[in-house]
Amino acid sequence: MRIQDIIDVLEGVAPPVYQEDFDNAGLLVGDANRPCSGVLCTLDATEEVIGEAVTLGCNLVVTYHPIIFKGLKRITGRTYVERAVLAAIRNDITIYAIHTNLDNVRGGMNSRIASALGLLGVEPLEAKKGLLKKLFVFVPVAHVYAVRTALFAAGAGHIGKYSACSFNSPGTGTYQAGEGANPYIGSVGEFHQEPEVRVEVIFPGRLEGGVLKAMRAAHPYEEVAYDVVTLDNAYQDVGMGWIGTLPEPLPEETFLRALKETFLLSVVRHSPLLSREVRRVAVCGGAGGFLTGSALGAGADWLVTADLKYHDFFGAEGRIVLADIGHFESEQFTPGLIHDILSEKFRTFALFVSKVRTNPVRYYL
Repeated sequence: MRIQDIIDVLEGVAPPVYQEDFDNAGLLVGDANRPCSGVLCTLDATEEVIGEAVTLGCNLVVTYHPIIFKGLKRITGRTYVERAVLAAIRNDITIYAIHTNLDNVRGGMNSRIASALGLLGVEPLEAKKGLLKKLFVFVPVAHVYAVRTALFAAGAGHIGKYSACSFNSPGTGTYQAGEGANPYIGSVGEFHQEPEVRVEVIFPGRLEGGVLKAMRAAHPYEEVAYDVVTLDNAYQDVGMGWIGTLPEPLPEETFLRALKETFLLSVVRHSPLLSREVRRVAVCGGAGGFLTGSALGAGADWLVTADLKYHDFFGAEGRIVLADIGHFESEQFTPGLIHDILSEKFRTFALFVSKVRTNPVRYYL
């Protein structure tokens, strides 16, 4: 098995196109075409983690946080980033990062936080736009079912909880085949009119190649008439932050205790409590204070996140409780999530979760 085979599975779940503009997820160090001897899943690819990979015989480290985030002008071992990269190169270790693209997908990092809290009906706080496309293809009546079925099999036609979604409108297509053409219906040099159906389907833009390939394979014409347009519709399976509802409303103090128990916390920083039950909860692992407005707009009682600054807490405005549970603490389930994604596909392969606690923050109690 090649390292690229591992990467393909990860990118099938969290495509790189879903990462934020500021991010640097993807292949960071090494050659993806080499055979893979084992995978170590981690939150941070520190020098100590690279050493752990060597001990375990793993030549691929899949990290959540990209160890290379900003440009490196030199690699001399002066910083922890440079030392980790040098250690990886010396030991022939490949480093792959899966970061905000994993945050943003359904079933990803923020979904794992929501699941840990037992939230139901989870959806993105800020669903991403510009990721969906629509295909319009003109099909002779007798082949509509075959073309439509092929498009659905290629991943088109999903809207929310519904599949096999399409719109079909009848019309008349016209064409005149020129010299060298091989028309499916009609003759060369003859003006032809054919009853056709305009089939419309939506699909994630990342699937465009496969969708068009399926369309051409199922369509009888040698020259297929079609249009693809990018939509501004929000994609409800991809977005920053997630929100859901507790199975039963909880008193604020009870919910605070649940946070401490779920995330193994010694302390929770939060804005003033509001003396009301907690029903609807928004979550964002890492620095999610920028989602306060969206959480308010979505009717959240609490926003559970990390890295809130002093002035961020004023943004609660007495309308929401902002809870800072710590950056590492909010993302601690991610190595296990990466392991779970890979173990679904590679059940007997050498997959490990790092035992190195990379959290650089300590608390004096």
